[in-house]
Order: sequence, then structure tokens, then C-alpha cells
Amino acid sequence: MPNFSEIPWIAEHIKLYETDPEKARMWDSTAAGGPGPLPTLLLTTTGRRSGEPRALPLIYGETGQSYVVIASKGGMPNHPLWFRNLEAQPECQLQVGAKALSARARIAEGEERERLWAEMVELYPPYTGYQKATERTIPVVVLDPTS
Repeated sequence: MPNFSEIPWIAEHIKLYETDPEKARMWDSTAAGGPGPLPTLLLTTTGRRSGEPRALPLIYGETGQSYVVIASKGGMPNHPLWFRNLEAQPECQLQVGAKALSARARIAEGEERERLWAEMVELYPPYTGYQKATERTIPVVVLDPTS
């Protein structure tokens, strides 16, 4: 199974978060075929098998004091590994620009999910196509700060 942090554009984004976190937060997605600058955070989960920290940059939105990410995996039939790690261990670390914090993940449901999904689709329209490409309901994950 590939370590996504070794994919060149992801590795470069993680490195940018280490060297220039504000530039990394408003990431220019054109290098990965995206529409231009998008807000991204760096999510660090605990590997459910390895117990090792796993960092990945993700597009995010905000709701109140919390952050919202979409477990789309580009519309693939199974959930992304970072999501499966959060299912096993919902406590995680976030870096949003220069701001580092601890958080606990939860899956949005019902009206909250519908509202947040619509907001995230407005931010990144390809999510609509990703949902059409898969039979699974793509999870909307809320990261509630704990620190």
C-alpha cells in the first residue's frame, strides 16, 4: 500500500507546511490539476496498524470553531486511509497555517452533513463528481478542537 506522503506533490505540500505554513495553507492546487488556491490544513492521524503518525494535507472548510474535511478519495470505492485511521482513533493533530492544535474527529450526519457537504462542494466543486463516481456515501468529517 503506498504511503501517500511519498507522492511528490503531497510530499512537497507537507514540506511547504514545515517551511512556510501560511503559504501551504492557501495551497496552489494547479500542480495537482486543481482550480488554483485552496485552503488546506495538515491532518496528522495515528496509523491504525502501525501506531505511527501519518500526515496529509487536505482541503478544509470551517464551521464555528471546527474544521471540515471530506473523505472523498477522488470517488474511489473505499474510504481513504486517513479516514479509517480516524475511525480507529479519532484524536488527531491539525496544522492550519501556523496554528497547531489537537482535535477529535466525528462524522457529520443528517442536516449538518447536508449543510456542510453543500458548503464544501461550493469550495471545491469536483466533490460532486466524486460522489457520483462511487456507491459509498462520502463522509463529511468535522474536526472539533480539543486544545
